[in-house]
Amino acid sequence: MTFLKPSVLASAVFLFTHQAQATTALDTVDQQLADLNEQIELLQKQLAKLTLQSKHIERVEKRNDTKASKPEGIKIGGAVRTNYSYVSYDDGTKNRGGDFDFDIFRLNFSGEVGDVELNAEIRFFDYMTAIKYAYAAYDFSPKWQVQAGITQVPFGNWPYNSHSYFFSTNYYIGLEDDHDLGVVLKRKIADNWQLDIGFFKNDEQGGIDGYVDNRSDRYSYDVVGFRTLDEGVYAEPTNEIAEYNTLSMRYGYHVEHNNGKTEIGFSALNGGLHDGTDRAGDYQSWALHLNSHIGPWNFQLQHGEYDYDIENANRMAVGAYSFYDSIAAQATTTNANIAYSLAVDWGPVTGLQFYNDYGIIYDKSDNSEDTWMNVTGFSVAAGGLFTYFDFVNAKNQPFIGGSVAGDSDDVEQRFNINIGYYF
Repeated sequence: MTFLKPSVLASAVFLFTHQAQATTALDTVDQQLADLNEQIELLQKQLAKLTLQSKHIERVEKRNDTKASKPEGIKIGGAVRTNYSYVSYDDGTKNRGGDFDFDIFRLNFSGEVGDVELNAEIRFFDYMTAIKYAYAAYDFSPKWQVQAGITQVPFGNWPYNSHSYFFSTNYYIGLEDDHDLGVVLKRKIADNWQLDIGFFKNDEQGGIDGYVDNRSDRYSYDVVGFRTLDEGVYAEPTNEIAEYNTLSMRYGYHVEHNNGKTEIGFSALNGGLHDGTDRAGDYQSWALHLNSHIGPWNFQLQHGEYDYDIENANRMAVGAYSFYDSIAAQATTTNANIAYSLAVDWGPVTGLQFYNDYGIIYDKSDNSEDTWMNVTGFSVAAGGLFTYFDFVNAKNQPFIGGSVAGDSDDVEQRFNINIGYYF
């Protein structure tokens, strides 16, 4: 039998013992690494949670800062405007070299109280006082707003189908910048489209039984009666009616392109006509419209029809600016406008806009002559001053020597300068 030497045996025991100790040490290190990884994962989760909390706090602070930067309360602004005109249809005015008159003093109120927006505008003329709009608005979601009060009827190119002081031909038949009493739901632009839906109980004067002295004392045109064959174009209507329960809808699709964007839209409205005792008829209108901004250029197109359906009535009475006028009960309208905006730095002058607006009303139910208006002009922005310089050619056009229900073959002219100080 061979026996190991004591020295060899001791060496073997030493090696075995140290190998066991090394294995134990490695196991300990592995466990420590596993513990560290677990702690790192826990710290990463805590860090992610803290990051989310930090972002939430930033959003809250940003929202609070925004609210703080927009203090609650009502701001008051307004304008004072004067007007010079030289016209072809008044010999006295031509003899005097034109007339320079006071146009308007207006006050605007806007602000926010308790997350509710409040807006109003009242206009003072020499001959009347009129409220243009007065409504409350609330954003009940990020995309939707509700307005209630005297607010703009959603229809056609928005907010205006024109560039000049005289608006378009549609304004004088109640289809541009019209304001009535009701509720409007407005979807803000998202996913390239927007939608406005309005229900208007009656016009801004309270309808057929509104408590007013003069139903023509209003800013925007509305139907106030229908004409008989022997009734004058400018006479106070003997057969009074008023709009009620009108539903209006405006849809716009927005396309972004090089140097600008274009809105293509469709509008429609339908409502009733009341004579104070019973429903006298109904009315409806529709329009296709395009509003395109390409660099400094703006192009507007609009085409549509309207129809006031009352038995044996081919002509309607409308009222605004404290006088009555007449329109055909049914007609077709077309508008084509172009404008060019130019930023300048000429002392106080910061902006110019050159434009040509054309509109026509034709295919009238009362067989009257076409109404058309062409406005060539430019506007100047200089500090608080905003001035229109317009040269108008028109036929059978209100404020240009005619009526929408007129039968004149004469083309009239008007050179007009409207100077406004806005504060």
